[in-house]
Amino acid sequence: MKKILALAAFVAFSTAVLGAADPRLFFSKKFPGSAPEYYEITVEKDGSSVYKEAPDDDFPLKFQLQPAEVEAMFSLAEKLGHFSRPLESPLKVARMGLKTLRFEDGGGKPNEVQFNFSEDLDARALTDWFEKISESAQVYGILERSVKYDKLGVNKAILRFEAAKEKGRIVSLPTFLPLLDRVAKNESYLNMARARAGALAEAIRAAQ
Repeated sequence: MKKILALAAFVAFSTAVLGAADPRLFFSKKFPGSAPEYYEITVEKDGSSVYKEAPDDDFPLKFQLQPAEVEAMFSLAEKLGHFSRPLESPLKVARMGLKTLRFEDGGGKPNEVQFNFSEDLDARALTDWFEKISESAQVYGILERSVKYDKLGVNKAILRFEAAKEKGRIVSLPTFLPLLDRVAKNESYLNMARARAGALAEAIRAAQ
């Protein structure tokens, strides 16, 4: 009988462990009149992330965040109690877009909080991380379209990427390497674009 009970307990424990999902962060921002008017981002604990400009986006951008980026974001979420408390400021401020933060760990109902503006520095720091992901995704999309369909516009797209990178607004820099390498190694692109792409790719690899 004891063996049966022990086996049952082990099976229950194993099922719970196997069924538990890894932690996930979700962020969305809805701001009519802006570009884009809506976007959402999910970040897994292993760094795999997805950016969408609609809940049913047919062409989401998938990329891999660096370990330090993931650690910073999940650390801020922990400081915020995994969004178990309100973050909205009582101050009357202009509409800055409805933001939603959600923490999921597979252990029950996820914690979710919405706000327009928060005075909490950790909330603002985490929001900035997600906004950087959004900016990175938009820059990536512009560069990818230029590389595929507008060779004369590639240099301008690379300049935009370079400017955002220098301002610290780009995350997951290695994600851009295949596009930069494609430009640098293809003589059909302008020489200035090839040279700039090659230099940026080299700098990204040197920093890894």
